[in-house]
Amino acid sequence: MNMDVNAIFQIAGIGIVIAMIHTVLKQMGKEDMAHWATLIGFVVVMLMVIRMLDELFKEIKTIFLFQ
Repeated sequence: MNMDVNAIFQIAGIGIVIAMIHTVLKQMGKEDMAHWATLIGFVVVMLMVIRMLDELFKEIKTIFLFQ
């Protein structure tokens, strides 16, 4: 349970930081860099989610295969 709450806060924190970076870069007129920052933030969050899904599927596999 504790791991789930920490992961949610990490994802939310990354989203807030990336949104601020995007806004600052867009205000400076560097929209290309702002889009790249958003894309990189999205990839980082997706890697975190994929890692958590992998752990979930391993747990489900151990439960149903009794290993």
